[in-house]
Parts: sequence; C-alpha cells; structure tokens
Amino acid sequence: MTLRVSTPLVSAKWLYQHSSDQNLIILDASIDFQIPSETEKDKENLIPQSIRFDYDKCFCDPDVALPHMMPSEARFNQLARQIGLNNESTIVVYDNSGTFASPRAWWMLKAMGHHNVFVLDGGLTEWKRCGYPTTTCYRDTPVGNFNGKLDPNYLVSAQYVEQQIGNNSSLTVDARGKARFLGQTPEPRAGVRSGHIPNSVCLPFAELIDGHKLKTAEQLIPLMENTLVAGKEEYLFSCGSGVTACIVLLAATLTGYETKQLRVYDGSWTEWGSNYRFPIE
Repeated sequence: MTLRVSTPLVSAKWLYQHSSDQNLIILDASIDFQIPSETEKDKENLIPQSIRFDYDKCFCDPDVALPHMMPSEARFNQLARQIGLNNESTIVVYDNSGTFASPRAWWMLKAMGHHNVFVLDGGLTEWKRCGYPTTTCYRDTPVGNFNGKLDPNYLVSAQYVEQQIGNNSSLTVDARGKARFLGQTPEPRAGVRSGHIPNSVCLPFAELIDGHKLKTAEQLIPLMENTLVAGKEEYLFSCGSGVTACIVLLAATLTGYETKQLRVYDGSWTEWGSNYRFPIE
C-alpha cells in the first residue's frame, strides 16, 4: 500500500509510527560541507533503517566542475536502483543537522517524477529531540526497480536564467544572505564574483528557519508574500550552489505556490559568479 501525505513535510512522530511500513524508504541526505546558519551536525548517529543518498559525491554529474549538479536521468536511475529505491516507495529524506540539506534531495526526486517523497521536519536533530532510537549502520537493501523520468522544468540552466532577466512574468529568488546578495562580503568560493543576478530578489533561507526546523506555514506566509510577488508565471530559485535554494522553494510549496511555477537554477551563484559572460548587479 502506498502512503499518502498532503504536505511535503512529515513529523518525527509520523516517521516513527510508520517506520515499519513495507514500502517506506528513509534516506540520509546529509552533506559534509557546512551550510551558513546550520546547526551542529551529528556525524555518528542515523535514523534506523536509513539508506545513504549522497548527492554531493554520488547522485551528481561527474563530468562537470560545479558541485552536486543534477545527474543524467540514466545515472540517477541506475544509482537509485542500486540503493534499493522502487517506483512504489514512499520516501522520506532527512539530514543530520535539521532541515538544511534534505530539501535538495526532495526536489531531485520530484524532478525524477517520484512525487511520493517528503522531508523530515527537523531532520535527525528533531528525531533525537523526540527521544526516538538511533543507530550507526545503514540498512542493506536489495536492488530496486526505480525508473524515473527527468522533468527538465524542475531545474534550469544559466542560459535560461539569463534570458528571463527582462521577463516581468519571471522572478529569480536568491536564497543567500543579504550581505552576499549586495556584494558587501566576499564569496566563500575562490574566483567567484560578489553581487547578484540582475532583477533578482533576496529571500535569505536563514530567515525561514527556526533552529533546526522550518517556520510554520503561518509564520512563512508573510515572509514569502513580501518577496515572492504574486502573479508571476515562474519563480527561479538560486543560492550558492543549489542547496539552500531548495529550502526557500520548500517554503514556497508549504505556503501555496504551485509546483509548476517553481524551478531551481542548478548551477546557482557558483556558476554565475565565476563566469564573466553573465551580468551581475
């Protein structure tokens, strides 16, 4: 039986109560590098029955220099089958510091057409806060039958973002902090210019987080409405390297924006800021 949940988030209590369900897959989507504002990582403990989903070193495009770019459809499917994902799986993704790295994994799976995928609200931090058990070993799984179809509308290129700069029906949303957006502080990656994509707006992902969890939908609505102007045909989400952009996109989903309007600029500022052919403000 396929589990159905009406929100992209599930609670630690929900996951604990459904942890023995036959088709449930729990993915650890933690990443090694430190995200700004991220709470302390727990690199030792795991939620029981977890499977590793490493989009920084494995589920990525090995042929490009940019970090954790979406892999090809064929590569994603091959790797997904290897770790035991099935077409009928209900997938919950989490990370080891809260709700920071997991939204990117959630969006990648949705881009592959697997819509029965959810983010654990608060991640491993919330799981432990609730007093639920942990382990230090990943689950062994048989080969799965995952066979997704990559929807190119979920992730966009630099060229697409550039051609939409002057389009009033499109809005690019930058999830980096305001100091980086305004070019008031150097970029953490060497060789990357400071500033932002022309005509883009800044909505720092850190303003949407309360500790290790996303703020409630009620708290998020005024924050989203103040920046994500209503009536646009599409919203393009960018950040440093395509990870925290997905936090803002997840918040947009929680507050009623339609999935078909939402896209992630996969290369984000790491690509844009390092290529002098792209304009900046």
